[in-house]
Amino acid sequence: MIRYNYQGGNVAALRELATRYSKEFLLNLFYKMYRIRLIEEAVAGNYHKDEMKTPIHLVIGQEAAVVGSCAVLKDTDLVYCSHRTHGVYLAKGGDINSMFAEFHCRLDGCTGSRGGSMHLMDKKVGMAGSSAIVGGAIPIATGFALSSQMQQKDNVTVVYLGDASVEEGVAWESINFAVLKNLPIIYFCENNFYSVCSPLHYRQPAHVPIHKKAEGFGLKTEFIDGNNVLAVYEASLRALQHVKENKGPVFIEATTYRWYGHHGSHEDADENAITGYRTREELNEWKKFDPVGMLKQVLLEDFAVDACIFEGYQQQISHEINQAFEFAMNSPRPSEEHLMRYVYSQ
Repeated sequence: MIRYNYQGGNVAALRELATRYSKEFLLNLFYKMYRIRLIEEAVAGNYHKDEMKTPIHLVIGQEAAVVGSCAVLKDTDLVYCSHRTHGVYLAKGGDINSMFAEFHCRLDGCTGSRGGSMHLMDKKVGMAGSSAIVGGAIPIATGFALSSQMQQKDNVTVVYLGDASVEEGVAWESINFAVLKNLPIIYFCENNFYSVCSPLHYRQPAHVPIHKKAEGFGLKTEFIDGNNVLAVYEASLRALQHVKENKGPVFIEATTYRWYGHHGSHEDADENAITGYRTREELNEWKKFDPVGMLKQVLLEDFAVDACIFEGYQQQISHEINQAFEFAMNSPRPSEEHLMRYVYSQ
């Protein structure tokens, strides 16, 4: 039995929005999503070699949410996220060489081998931080938004959170504070309906949607199809304008679905839901609304894009991935002298 059906539109809804944009713009969004997809598949495909010394949480299936939202941001706009970091980092402009080196615990990693997959950080592109603690990034991002406001900086803070994060009291304390202080922050909830192996209906009452809870705190909210990259892009533009006009914080709930397990390099759906927590039928239903595949279909059918363009993208990205693995494997390992660097005490 399917527990969670697709919670959004379909390729027709994407096609309707696509009429507002140029082919070049749509190809750019596609390339970014496709690049994340291929990078994640390569990470999954090589993880068994045990050379990447970090737990991984893949974002395959959720590419539209991060690409559509990051597309409206500048480098000076800071993003925070939880443990599922790869998509946000790459969508914000993060360097694949630095990311792979970090996965391999090398000094050239974006946090010098100290963070691993769950704690990517890169100030050059505005990737301000991530936290493996559920809800842990939310108060930190809120505090930074307060700092930006007090310093009169012209930037916006975005914090990515999962559906389980709103089960932490600090999420609502932070949102309440942000509304009181009229902070320049966007709370972007990627609702993929599962927290590890626990479905949403085990954890939250079905008749109270997440965005409605946020709405009760008095901030602007939106509920969108997180697999439609243009719906995400337009909602993020509206949120950005709202914040820039000093109208206060915004909460976006985007429904999406991860294809792989909560962590690791494999799918974990079970044919009969006996040993697993979700069925193969449910996963296959969501795969019909692949965010990458839907945009490719629109580009082929409505914008007469030649299929060889996508083949070229695949070759280009695959070459980049191979080079990144080579870079990571050739990067120096940390030594004992690095152990106490960046460690502070009073």
